[in-house]
Amino acid sequence: MKAKVLKKHAVATKDVKIVYLTAAGLKSLQEEYDILVSDKRPSVATRIQKAREYGDLSENAEYAEAKDEQSFIEGRILELDQILQNIQIIQQSDDNGIVQIGSTVTIHLNGKDDKFTIVGAQEANPREKRISHESPLGKALLGQKIGSTVQVEAPIGMIAYKIVSVQ
Repeated sequence: MKAKVLKKHAVATKDVKIVYLTAAGLKSLQEEYDILVSDKRPSVATRIQKAREYGDLSENAEYAEAKDEQSFIEGRILELDQILQNIQIIQQSDDNGIVQIGSTVTIHLNGKDDKFTIVGAQEANPREKRISHESPLGKALLGQKIGSTVQVEAPIGMIAYKIVSVQ
């Protein structure tokens, strides 16, 4: 499936939520979609057909398991289809030190620097220091510039982060 890339100034309607992705994130989701549609969907259909041949479906564990897997695969295909219909690729630009989606930001807290990349929610992975633009820290950083201090509400109270660099 080819993804429809929305124009930079596209506006999400109530029913459509724009999904921000890097080019690598888009490639990864397209590969997952292709594997589900071309490999896993036919494989589980074959499993269901073989399980039907075993007889009574009400007590057929193989059939029930295959139907559960089919349900999961079809749900994920629908989810990916929706995502891929409403994406906007994150473009790297000369941001003049302003934090935006796609920026790698170095922040300072308690004598220590930490670096995060602001990404769309689909690609967020805190372990890899990739935070969503929808997260509290991501929201606070967006639109800020080098030298700014942002306040983020955390379970332990307000935390102040100073922006050291933006790439």
